[in-house]
Amino acid sequence: MGSARRRVVLGVVELTFKGRNIAFAGIAVLLLGGCSTLPAQGPLANQVVSGAVSSDGEARYDVVDLTDRVQAILARIGPVSFSGRFGDHRASPEPVIGVGDQVSVTVFEAAAGGLFSAPSFGGVTAGAHSAQLPPQAVAGDGSISVPYAGRVRVAGLTARQVERQIVQRLTGKAIEPQAIVVVSQSVSNSVTVTGEVTAGARVPLTGHGDKILDVIASVGGVRNSVHDSAVTLSRGGASVSVPMQTLLNDPRENVFVRPGDVVTVEARPQSYVAFGATGRNFVIPFDTVGLTLAEGIAKAGGLLDLGADPEGVFLMRPEPASIVAELDPNYPIAPGQRSVNVVYRANMRDANTYFIARKFALRDKDILYVAEAEANQMQKALQVLNAATGVAQNAAIAKSYFGN
Repeated sequence: MGSARRRVVLGVVELTFKGRNIAFAGIAVLLLGGCSTLPAQGPLANQVVSGAVSSDGEARYDVVDLTDRVQAILARIGPVSFSGRFGDHRASPEPVIGVGDQVSVTVFEAAAGGLFSAPSFGGVTAGAHSAQLPPQAVAGDGSISVPYAGRVRVAGLTARQVERQIVQRLTGKAIEPQAIVVVSQSVSNSVTVTGEVTAGARVPLTGHGDKILDVIASVGGVRNSVHDSAVTLSRGGASVSVPMQTLLNDPRENVFVRPGDVVTVEARPQSYVAFGATGRNFVIPFDTVGLTLAEGIAKAGGLLDLGADPEGVFLMRPEPASIVAELDPNYPIAPGQRSVNVVYRANMRDANTYFIARKFALRDKDILYVAEAEANQMQKALQVLNAATGVAQNAAIAKSYFGN
């Protein structure tokens, strides 16, 4: 080794020895300071709890312990659903006529020589005793034209009601008139199906009543996997979305559609995120409907034996303010506030928590976080201390080898 390089090495050794006490003092500061400056995957359990309130006393989120009472409240309220929002009311078996519908009218008479029948010659009728009017669209004023009956209002009426109205207007003009009204194309009694379906279309409703899956099937079904699809039902200014698998698993959610509804199918894979001291930190797909917290922890690889704090398992999600008011009546909810970020804390040292977690339903985009055990922070500090001691020992060896 050249003299210049030897002087550089010896200089580093001298600096190492001189800074050794400084390094040990820094390690002591880390140990006495609660190990807050050591590397970590996230906050410790006590930091999650204390962080719910900011330094100026403002509530940032609500920490709710996972108990049987909390589980019972969430199970009773449940997620947003079609049946809960819209009900499951069968459509009228005899739909009413609306503006834009195509209507055909046929008028019959009892004898020849009337307004709608061919004349007779020598008591013999040469033609039929009826006349079929050309199909016509219901005008914006809700009416159609019938010869000798004038403008007949049909919007909001059933076909039978229109038949009676036409007969009433033709009585005394035609020979014992009878009428048949047929809606050849119904625009007002239809549902729009769009999105990730084989062929989006306006689907006319049948008299026996149609459900959501019926109208989706009528356009060829969905293009994506059922697990990756969500269905949105829009009606009267309100829209609700549920996973399509829910429609298949729960018949109550497959509600009857109504005229004017819009059914939209979207590609929306459900997933949750696992962070912290779990077997895998990953975006984890549901792959099934009804995934529970217990199953979610297992899919994330469980809690690390040497790293996780069993009392620091947290599930984070926003909840409606009305639900938070029931879960935690003491939480300050600002006027007009619609949602609150909630951190559910599960103590996995308590065996009863496993039974609760078995029923606690995960939701799309939930965050599962497992805090690191506080003892791990001490272990990390000791590792840093051992590393510093090793540097000092190596410096002593180098100094004895190269001499002064």
